[in-house]
Formats: sequence, structure tokens, C-alpha cells
Amino acid sequence: MIQQTLVLIKPDGLKKSLTGNILTRLSETRLDIIAAKIVKVDKKLAEKHYCQLKDKPFFADLIKYICGEFHKKKVLAMVYYGEEAISKVRELAGLTNPEEADSVSIRGAYGRITTSGVFENVIHASANEEEAEREIKLWFEPDEVIADIYLTKIVKKETEKKVWTS
Repeated sequence: MIQQTLVLIKPDGLKKSLTGNILTRLSETRLDIIAAKIVKVDKKLAEKHYCQLKDKPFFADLIKYICGEFHKKKVLAMVYYGEEAISKVRELAGLTNPEEADSVSIRGAYGRITTSGVFENVIHASANEEEAEREIKLWFEPDEVIADIYLTKIVKKETEKKVWTS
């Protein structure tokens, strides 16, 4: 089944210069990257992304972590597309807890748990098709994705936009 999934290389992955290593591992999936950008994550985006965890005791630290308060203040957001994309990426990513993840997985090889208990697991991968759609629509506008993966419509708006000067 053809699917798409959101992949984030989190602030600790960027700080540790693991981007190349992680992308090399993800290339084993033979999936296509159909969107990619560097994002400075604000609290609003972080809380929407992790909304299903808002009642957990670690929620505040999770928001600080993804917003880069412990590392670099950015993430690399990507959409991977292809046959069984979700399961392929999640298998390579490994378990959420880096200490429980297989040592050959991305999280097992590069993740850690801080002394304060924060899971620095370097990568996010959508859990299922519903989450992938919600997350992709949260992180990307339709024009930022080079494939038509979800239905869209044209909306004309008069808005201010930052443009390059000469």
C-alpha cells in the first residue's frame, strides 16, 4: 500500500550532526522524500503535534525538547512516500525509548535518556495513517509537498508576505 509519513530529525539529532547518518539509514527504505524543510518549532506547533500526550507528566519537557530549549532551536521535517512507508520508517527508527530500542535502530544507536528523564530519541515517525495525515497537514502546506497526497482546494486570500529585496 502506498503511504506517506512525517519524519522529523529532532533538535538533538541536528545538534549532534546526525542528519547525514539518519538520512543514510532512511535511504534503506527506498522511499521518496516528497517534502523537506528546516523548521523553528514554536510552542503552538509543538503542542498541536503532541496533543495526544497533553495529559502526560512529561508533556512540558517534551514541548521544551522539540522546541529546542535543550539543543538547537530547529528540526528537519520531511515527508517520506512509497510502499508501506509508515512501517518501513518506524522499523528503522526503533522504539521510542532509546534504551529499549534495538541497537541497530536509529534511536537505539543515537538516542539517550537524559539524567532528568527526557527521551532524546533524535527522530519522530508517524505512528499510523491517521496520525501521518494530521501531522503532515500540521507541518506542511500543500504547495510544499511535490505530490498530491491529500485533497486540496484553491483559496484566494489577500495576505502580507515576506519577500526578498533586491
